[in-house]
Amino acid sequence: MNPRIKPWLRAVSVVFALLWLVGSSFILNYQSAWADDGAQNFTFADLRYEDLSNKSFEGASLAGAILLKANLEGANLKGTILTMATFQRSNLTGADLTETFADRVLFNEADLTNAIFTDAMLTSSRFYDATITGADFSYAFVDRDQVTMMCEYADGVNPVTGVSTRESLGCP
Repeated sequence: MNPRIKPWLRAVSVVFALLWLVGSSFILNYQSAWADDGAQNFTFADLRYEDLSNKSFEGASLAGAILLKANLEGANLKGTILTMATFQRSNLTGADLTETFADRVLFNEADLTNAIFTDAMLTSSRFYDATITGADFSYAFVDRDQVTMMCEYADGVNPVTGVSTRESLGCP
């Protein structure tokens, strides 16, 4: 493949993704709503500082949502779409994010103690200064630089899955 085309294709795919997200905001309701199939839609929702502890968002879309300093302790986020969401400084202690699609999500300074990310897609997501004690990343796709960084301080064992954080990240 021509090396000049590769950056161009990458730029087009990023523009397409952004246009899709912006375009879907006109089609989808900004307010939280139940879709006809029972799934929740929180696309582009502003949920800063909200107490969403022990709530179920299974199968929901939180794409582009702002959850800065939100409390999601014990929340069920299985199978959610979190593309470009912000969970900075949020409490996700004991949250279940199994099979979540979390592309370009910010988990910076979040408390992910005992969170479950099994089979999650975490590409281009950031975990700077996140607390990951007891978090389970088994079979999750995480960027190598993020894994390397998290391995420096990874410890603990997830009380639900029994898997150590270091083992789930593949730390040496």
